[in-house]
Amino acid sequence: MGAAHLGVHGSARTLIAPQSSSPERRLLAEEVLVVLSLSLLASAVDAVLSYLEAPVNRGVPVALFPNVALARQLVDIVFALAPVWLVVHLARRSGEGLKPFGLGTATFAQDVGWGVLGALGVAGVGLGIYLGAIALNVNRFVVPVPPLGHWWTVPILALGALQNGLLEEVVAVGYLIHRLEQLRWPSAAAIAASALLRGCYHLYQGWGGFAGNLVLGLAFGYAFTRWRRTWPLVTAHFVVDTLAGVGYILFRGHCFGSLCIPH
Repeated sequence: MGAAHLGVHGSARTLIAPQSSSPERRLLAEEVLVVLSLSLLASAVDAVLSYLEAPVNRGVPVALFPNVALARQLVDIVFALAPVWLVVHLARRSGEGLKPFGLGTATFAQDVGWGVLGALGVAGVGLGIYLGAIALNVNRFVVPVPPLGHWWTVPILALGALQNGLLEEVVAVGYLIHRLEQLRWPSAAAIAASALLRGCYHLYQGWGGFAGNLVLGLAFGYAFTRWRRTWPLVTAHFVVDTLAGVGYILFRGHCFGSLCIPH
């Protein structure tokens, strides 16, 4: 009967309301938060932090909370994850669920274990390409750490590594390859597109960064199409980025042959 129907209990006629649409309302609320997180909410939070750094007192900026660096780091990490949240939202809203994107959690512990093992291979190959590119003067030396000298440097390093792993592997691999295949791209073409995208957004490092991440993208894309799991890729990315940052902290200012790590 549309929005409601009449039922009879004893001699009394009762208007029976439809079930609550709370799931739909939750999805709409999530949609609002995702859209704002990808647009204006980040700017609003940044403006609040800027004001806390130097509130204006009669037109003159006064340093009230000069050390909000930790808050800024955390805010940057949170809002950088908004595209991942969007993927999760779209997966749930479409009814597909997370499994087609490699984000099912039934084998999460095993996925993490495989990711740690994969990180060892990725680290070895990636380091070789990176150092070779620097030696050939076709790559910049990238400082892979947050601001040094704080108690939160290493925790933020780890959180940033997790954020990068989630963002890149969920969006550029699990989401992109799955969607391109749904658009009837051959798996090989979808893998190539994903890898090329990864290489391009690392080109700021130089040709070594491009080549290394192109190879990594091909390997990760193949692994995804073979096993349909994204968590091992996220784990491997997290481990490699964390090790790179900790290695820089430990060895900055040291020279290894012709390679000197800047302080």
